[in-house]
Amino acid sequence: MRIFWTLFWSFLLVHMLTYVVSSMTEGAKYDFAQGSISAIVVTVLILIVTTIIPNEPVQKH
Repeated sequence: MRIFWTLFWSFLLVHMLTYVVSSMTEGAKYDFAQGSISAIVVTVLILIVTTIIPNEPVQKH
C-alpha cells in the first residue's frame, strides 16, 4: 500500500509540476507521457532513498 500511495502522490505532483512549467515556458507543450515517466522515476528514487535511510533511533552522546 505504501508503494501505491507513493506512486499516486508523485504522479499527481509531477504532472502538476510538468503542467505549470510547460505553461510558463514559451513554446512548450504539456506532455502526458513525459510527466508519467518522470513520476515513475521520482517514485523509484523516493523508494530507494527510504530504504537507504536508517530507521533506528539516534543514541545519546
